[in-house]
Amino acid sequence: VQVLRNAGEEVTLTVSFLKRAPAFLKLPLNEDCACAPSDQSSGTSSPLCDSGLHLNYHPNNTDTLSCSSWPASPGLRWEKRWCDLRLIPLLHSRFSQYLPGSDLCRQNAFQVIAVDGVCSGIIQCLSAEDSIDWLQAIASNISNLTKHNIKKINRNFPINQQIVYMGWTEEREQDSLQDRMYTPKFLALRGSSLYKFIAPPVTTWDWTRAEKTFSVYEIMCKILKDSDLLDRRKYCFSVQSESGEDLYFSVELESDLTLWEKAFQTATFLEVERIQCKTYACVLESHLMGLTIDFSMGFVCFDAATKAVLWRYKFSQLKGSSDDGKSKIKFLFQNQDTKQIEAKELEFSNLFAVLHCIHSFFAAKVACLDPLYVGSQATASAAPTTSGTGKLKYTT
Repeated sequence: VQVLRNAGEEVTLTVSFLKRAPAFLKLPLNEDCACAPSDQSSGTSSPLCDSGLHLNYHPNNTDTLSCSSWPASPGLRWEKRWCDLRLIPLLHSRFSQYLPGSDLCRQNAFQVIAVDGVCSGIIQCLSAEDSIDWLQAIASNISNLTKHNIKKINRNFPINQQIVYMGWTEEREQDSLQDRMYTPKFLALRGSSLYKFIAPPVTTWDWTRAEKTFSVYEIMCKILKDSDLLDRRKYCFSVQSESGEDLYFSVELESDLTLWEKAFQTATFLEVERIQCKTYACVLESHLMGLTIDFSMGFVCFDAATKAVLWRYKFSQLKGSSDDGKSKIKFLFQNQDTKQIEAKELEFSNLFAVLHCIHSFFAAKVACLDPLYVGSQATASAAPTTSGTGKLKYTT
């Protein structure tokens, strides 16, 4: 290298054949070639050796593979074998087309990162089609490994704490002034909760160390359309917590987004079906009341002190609602006898949790009418949706 550096602007290279070069590269010599020992041969890896070219025998002397150590055998053959230059376990690994922490997508390239941090480096493909094919194949393998792992883990958990989903996403930082826009997060849906981890949970103790947990029936998940996206990342969804905090997540492929959506709807449906009802404290004209959202009966409002029922309506009687974005919800129910609309206003300390719970019960109720597929398009169109600052709009 130093000679080339000092050779000036023009360099003339002369290529010639050296009999000792094959021994250095661990190549078989021609049969008429005299096998002379080479002081350059060694047991160190050569480029060709790394590519998988090996002798079909294992010599006793592993320190050298020079010509002099080869056995004089007429059956000596070279054969091609796989050599692992880098091994990346795909279980709980993640991959990305984007520059780390940004919304800038690489051209026909991606990288794979194992759960222990080992990285493949940038893998450049010849075309966008090749890149997508590789990503889908890797995603499929990761998905199959994850499903198999979930089945094994669920054997140790009771029926009400079964895992429905586990996988990597990237969360968008709420502080837009930071250089790093996205941070990898591992999401899991287990039992009644959505878990957000920095790293995948391996032991039972890890499940108690989640960065955040949310009740699945008290949060709202929304798959974002193109007009809702905040940057150049394509496949995103948002989660609004029971406190009204909005979390923004990105996944790599459309299939990842579909998998998450179905898993979230399934987890919500299973939990609503299990708990059957949820009661929230509320205030009506300065009196402490209770509102029960019951999977079978609908809405029941009662006096907290005497337990006397003030009013009761079925889910089908709710025709609309509105809220002030802070604490008050106005329900519009249709009287079954008079067909008149009756307004009921209640005040809650946890407005968003109540709104999301009502949405979850409605979605689960509609899903019961369509047992073929929880979270189908029919369910999505018939379920209530949010608008504005948490307002509920009901369509059929």
